Amino acid sequence: MATLSLRLPESLHKNLAAVAKREGVSINQLIASAVSEKLAALMTEEYLEQRAKRGQRSKFDAVLAKVADIDPEDVDRPNNE
Repeated sequence: MATLSLRLPESLHKNLAAVAKREGVSINQLIASAVSEKLAALMTEEYLEQRAKRGQRSKFDAVLAKVADIDPEDVDRPNNE
């Protein structure tokens, strides 16, 4: 495990400590969780961008054309229809 020295504004540190206490975790655990969530979001965005670049509109249209043209069942309709 790596050690990281981090400088935070005092107000952010106080809020971080309060949230960690409220959640029943250490500041270290809260920071590790927050960093993990942010990295996951950024990596997902990057993955989806790469997938989108490989996509072809013609293939999408071909798959969409195979979908049956039928009305949705009543349970799938919005309440206002």
